[in-house]
Amino acid sequence: MEILKTENLEKVYEDNGVPVHALKGINLTINKGDYLVIAGPSGSGKTTLLNLLGALDTPTKGKILFEGTDLAKKSRRELSEFRLQNLGFIFQAYNLIPVLTAIENIEFSMMLSGIPENERRERALSLMHELDIKELADKRPNEMSGGQQQRVAVARAIVNDPEVVLADEPTANLDSATGSVLLDLMEKMNKEKNITFIFSSHDKQVIDRAGILLKLKDGKIEK
Repeated sequence: MEILKTENLEKVYEDNGVPVHALKGINLTINKGDYLVIAGPSGSGKTTLLNLLGALDTPTKGKILFEGTDLAKKSRRELSEFRLQNLGFIFQAYNLIPVLTAIENIEFSMMLSGIPENERRERALSLMHELDIKELADKRPNEMSGGQQQRVAVARAIVNDPEVVLADEPTANLDSATGSVLLDLMEKMNKEKNITFIFSSHDKQVIDRAGILLKLKDGKIEK
């Protein structure tokens, strides 16, 4: 089942008045349950494409359709609600809220969605048990290793049962063994929960596990 589609997607930035074509005519179809890796060298457009697919940025030209709906037709408020209800995000810098404990970080998106406190706590604890991070519940980010923080970030991304998880260089700050454990975890979530995963990465171990590999070069899909 088709979940995300781009049509002639282009993104142009201005750099000191000079137009920079970050993406050029991207046509892409992503289906429910896909495990897609967007690969390419720095400056190829990986993160730009991921940000557009995650409705964090808007295209200069072209369309992004989510389950057939054009995201450009949504207001800023509707896009914010759309991201909250349908998408999960994992960033290379973890982006956990420093003053919150692990379990509070995981509960945060559910709180924004208006889920009652007892249900939030139950869902967060269940997922932490599943991901083997229950012992981190009361720790703050500065008391955790990079791998532990990234596991908490994965839990936060999937606890709201999103349709799609977007992961921008999720293993970049991890050693290879920790990165491998994290990828095992995301593959498990993909298979068991049928969550669609879209990665941007130039990490070989991420690329080697791709269900679908999309190579970008100079803002275009390499054939």
